[in-house]
Amino acid sequence: MKSFECGTLVPGCQWQTEAEEEAEIVRRAVEHIKLAHDEPRIRETMVEAIKARIRDRKAA
Repeated sequence: MKSFECGTLVPGCQWQTEAEEEAEIVRRAVEHIKLAHDEPRIRETMVEAIKARIRDRKAA
């Protein structure tokens, strides 16, 4: 399981997500950033920044 916390990229944002695949995390994060942070255009550098902040979660 992998996770992403938007606050690591956008200070103060509490949104987070978890998924098995990195691609799904990126898809969800991009959609969130577009809607919640009013960013209609997501540059490749933003996608790379998201990927760099994805963390592995250990199974409970």
